[in-house]
Amino acid sequence: MRTPTGDLSEGPADELGRDQPVFGPELGEFEHSERRAAQADGEGEMKTGTTTVGIRTADGVVMATDMRASLGGMVSSKDVQKVEEIHPRGALTIAGSVSAAQNLISTLRAETSLYETRRGKDMSMEALSTLTGNLLRTGAFFIVQPILGGVDDEGAHIYSIDALGGTTEEEYTVTGSGSQYALGVLEQEYHDEVTVDEATEIAAKAIQSAVERDLASGNGINVAVVTEDGVDITRYKEFDELV
Repeated sequence: MRTPTGDLSEGPADELGRDQPVFGPELGEFEHSERRAAQADGEGEMKTGTTTVGIRTADGVVMATDMRASLGGMVSSKDVQKVEEIHPRGALTIAGSVSAAQNLISTLRAETSLYETRRGKDMSMEALSTLTGNLLRTGAFFIVQPILGGVDDEGAHIYSIDALGGTTEEEYTVTGSGSQYALGVLEQEYHDEVTVDEATEIAAKAIQSAVERDLASGNGINVAVVTEDGVDITRYKEFDELV
């Protein structure tokens, strides 16, 4: 093997910059990802603001969100559905960039459908949570922080998934700008034997608490109840019907 004799300090390395990673870009790493992340924090991006809640019970999961979207300091929509069915027995809440969240939901629906077609069975919640985390880790979905909930052969599951793809299974969890207000209600009201009906009321109280204090949350509540029978999503403009 020939020993290089030239000055290695000059050449392509100088053009690329000294701080380039030796093994980068990694699989799934997108060009200009840092700039795109900064743009996602700008005021021109429609965001859900949001408070989202997920609660696990013995018979299923309950997920709830508010219905407000913001554009900078303005309320851009008062009727946003922030929880969507992505699996015959699974749903996903969204918090963060609306466009990225819509893309993530479409991708997950396509992947779960392909899985069922190829294997003849539904994807497990553990596999779906792993898939969701892997998609977020690619950097293609700036900036989304979802809650995944569903029921499979092993029972009911709630997963908290951060914007970088970190995934943890929880008994209950919250995301969004109003999460600190909702979490206090969940800490006080949740118990191990909670039923689906009780969880629905607790989730509504948590969202209501956030709506009263968080400017980016409001305008009603979406409630998804996921059981062995499927996903049922209901929209309410007033909390009186639930609390």
